[in-house]
Amino acid sequence: MTSFIIAVFIVTYLGMAIGRVPGLRIDRTGIALLALAALLAGGALGIGDVGRAIDAPTLLLLFALMLVSAQFGIAGFYDLCARAITRSSSRPSTLLAVTVVVGGVLSAVLANDIVVFAMTPLLCAGLKARGADPRPYLLGLAGAANAGSAATVIGNPQNILIGQVGQLDFGAFLLACGVPAVIALLIVHVSVLWLWRNELGTSDVVRAPMDDPIAADRWQIAKGLVATLALIGLFVSPVPREIAALAVAAVLLISRRMASREMLSRVDWQLLLLFTCLFAITGAFASTGVAKDGLAWLGERGALPDNLLVLTPLALVASNTIGNVPAVVLLLSIWPDPPTGAMYGLALLSTLAGNFLLTGSLANIIVAERAEASGVRLSFADFARAGVPMTVASMAIAVLWLGLLGYMPWW
Repeated sequence: MTSFIIAVFIVTYLGMAIGRVPGLRIDRTGIALLALAALLAGGALGIGDVGRAIDAPTLLLLFALMLVSAQFGIAGFYDLCARAITRSSSRPSTLLAVTVVVGGVLSAVLANDIVVFAMTPLLCAGLKARGADPRPYLLGLAGAANAGSAATVIGNPQNILIGQVGQLDFGAFLLACGVPAVIALLIVHVSVLWLWRNELGTSDVVRAPMDDPIAADRWQIAKGLVATLALIGLFVSPVPREIAALAVAAVLLISRRMASREMLSRVDWQLLLLFTCLFAITGAFASTGVAKDGLAWLGERGALPDNLLVLTPLALVASNTIGNVPAVVLLLSIWPDPPTGAMYGLALLSTLAGNFLLTGSLANIIVAERAEASGVRLSFADFARAGVPMTVASMAIAVLWLGLLGYMPWW
């Protein structure tokens, strides 16, 4: 049975790396679900084992934050933000800067995947109406969504998991990761501005009239803002984060204007299912003892990822092969009691590493897919053109920050 579990585990993470099954229209979530079904059918896991492997607080927190983000989406807040960007200053450099700031700030407090999902089509439409090439601005949005989300413990799914497993304080996390995340936003802007300077052009972009009104509900937007402030206040209190977030999300469902069915339809159920399956699969792998033995072997040779020399390349390679979410789920399932500083480093470096290639993070893939549906093709090479240098520079800053301030040893 151990050999069967290891085989399923290896095939699953190969699937995470490839992203699909050749010849079939199945993505990472589908691959993980098939793997879980194989473990259950083969008797390697029971239903009870699945339940014990799942980190329910993490899933509840992620679900609740998705509902808060859905509040803004349905109320038209993201539409207003995208419209404000595309109708701002006619200078391309300023337009790009506004895109980066808005994308980064929103992603720090709301689910970055939902932010880019909502804003990408409107950015494409608004920028094409102005006669601008949307690609550099979409790169700015994707890069900023990743960099900005690195600042907080609720900025993205992997940070949420790390924060829950390590019981990391909201304020302490912000102090540890906020500064390098802000610098990374600046690096995103400079990288895209320089490397896409020909497409951005030196002349002003024509400000095109946009007569189609945005159906924004200002009362519901205000309600969402109050809920977000309440969340942040509760996150610095002793109340468990998942309970606080679920309570706030439940209050948002009480509405005369917004149907709960519509809000629930905005939840990324595929991401929640991916988490559930990966928890069970990695839990089964951990139960074989192979991971424990391997970790002990690495520890004897000083090769654990509790130092920057090991963690930095590991985060970069893992995030751009199997993806930063599966990589973090895997690492935390086989690495018991990592130091607090290493948790900060894992969150920061795995998130910033997601800007390296188009496949580095789910937010990047969402931007590319939503852009293509809007008639704009953002290719693998387009993304790497600015993604590689911005990632190298931002990760270098993060490593210096973590090392010089003593969050993690150099080696």
